[in-house]
Amino acid sequence: MTKAELVEDVARAAELTKKDAERLVEIVFESIIETLNQGEKIELRGFGSFRVRERGARRGRNPKTGDPVNIPAKRVPYFKPGKELKELINEDGPPAHTSSESSVNTPDDTGQPPIL
Repeated sequence: MTKAELVEDVARAAELTKKDAERLVEIVFESIIETLNQGEKIELRGFGSFRVRERGARRGRNPKTGDPVNIPAKRVPYFKPGKELKELINEDGPPAHTSSESSVNTPDDTGQPPIL
């Protein structure tokens, strides 16, 4: 779902104009961002929680050249789904992702990985 589709759904469900629904969605996003920037967490019962995690500085490698690279410490947003959301996702709905590729890296009956 895109942001535009979310705005359309909100407009339809709340019987608002698209412009009003877009502003409402923007306000929610801005509130989430502002709260996370202040170091606070957001808990939406039945949905999940948003938090900011500190990721320490570390050494990495440039994948193109293989040269070592210093990666600075940073803060990253993190979403943890709530129990009710997990249950609703796994209730009677079709699987979120079905692909025959998922079996590519699994061993066959002989225990050997597949030959690609």
